[in-house]
Amino acid sequence: MAAKAKKEQAELLENKENSIEVSNKRHTKSRKPKLLTKAERKKEGIGKDQGKAILRYARISPRKVKIVMDLIKNKDIDEAYGILRYTPKAASDILFKLLKSAEANATNNNGLDRDNLYIAEGFANPGPTLKRIQARAQGRANRIRKRTSHITIVVKERNK
Repeated sequence: MAAKAKKEQAELLENKENSIEVSNKRHTKSRKPKLLTKAERKKEGIGKDQGKAILRYARISPRKVKIVMDLIKNKDIDEAYGILRYTPKAASDILFKLLKSAEANATNNNGLDRDNLYIAEGFANPGPTLKRIQARAQGRANRIRKRTSHITIVVKERNK
């Protein structure tokens, strides 16, 4: 199974120029980049050199997640696990689980070597905000914003 995955990966790397050319085509009328369908991306092998995990609607502010995310960007996967394990922030538990998922996607689905993985990208975008009311004096009210975030981690194989 692993030999088959390595063979497919080698073929995809050989055809990488063709894949880039296909993905860089522009729409005839709008001149925007052509969007490929899921089947076209799979056929061209786009995304087979990485593992990706997305958590949507996490009940934590993106501002809090970005603090921890900046600590682990461009680090090897084992070093990132160590940082997340000993960082006393609420986001570190969430990112730890998300990193495990991205690692599993990279090794099981795309056949990448776990020892060469590193965090290539990581970002937290704002999700919908839950708006609540807190009662104040003299019949007034304050708005409470309970923020959510969409968190993405991408791991790739480092060439050594």
